[in-house]
Amino acid sequence: MSPLRAYAWWLTVLVLSPVLVPLVMRTRRRSLRLPPAEGPRRGLAGADLAGEPLRLLVLGESTVVGVGVSCLQAALVGQLAEALAARQGRPVAWRACGENGITAAQACERLLPQVLDEPFDLALLVFGVNDSTHLTPLRRWRVSLGSMAEVLAARGTRVAFSAVPPLQHFGALPWLLRHLLGMRAALLDACLRRLAERLGVGHYPLKLEFSADYLALDGYHPSSLGYRVWAEELAACDLFGRFD
Repeated sequence: MSPLRAYAWWLTVLVLSPVLVPLVMRTRRRSLRLPPAEGPRRGLAGADLAGEPLRLLVLGESTVVGVGVSCLQAALVGQLAEALAARQGRPVAWRACGENGITAAQACERLLPQVLDEPFDLALLVFGVNDSTHLTPLRRWRVSLGSMAEVLAARGTRVAFSAVPPLQHFGALPWLLRHLLGMRAALLDACLRRLAERLGVGHYPLKLEFSADYLALDGYHPSSLGYRVWAEELAACDLFGRFD
């Protein structure tokens, strides 16, 4: 990714700022705000299967805590645990550690310390939407994700990144805003891909249809179907490989 792309993006935002500022404020006022899913933030998938459970951690922003659905079993973490249990033929003990609206840098300070008290076999880091909307500098983004991945990997955890969602497809946002944020998300994701290559960890795109059936009422977060398709896509691409 050329630095010129990042500079060009900031220049575009600066030029359009007289239009963007009121547009952002109006969008925030009108946005439907959904709560996180209810229920405990840990569970067991495939309880009827034999073997020692794989220990799965999903760490990140609002999709990790199931905004858009009523319970975490229907959200990304629960659906991913079920899909992995089916593919691995073993139970999967899952834990969701997330916060609505959090950025990667905030997660380093607030979320990561919460999960260092127990071991995990697998960790999926899910960030990017809030860092796009908060205009996080690329270096801070890279350092924050790299720090979390390295700390978890040093504890024997196999780590993977979920790609930054393509915000240009978020129909709940006004056209200009979603296209600018989509460009920003692409910059963050290009940075994340290079980080994943450097660390030798997985980077997996979000293959999700951004239509009404796949989205929650806010038009911003996945529905139960959206979470299921996302989770099955992750599991199908051998997210963490085989565990024997």
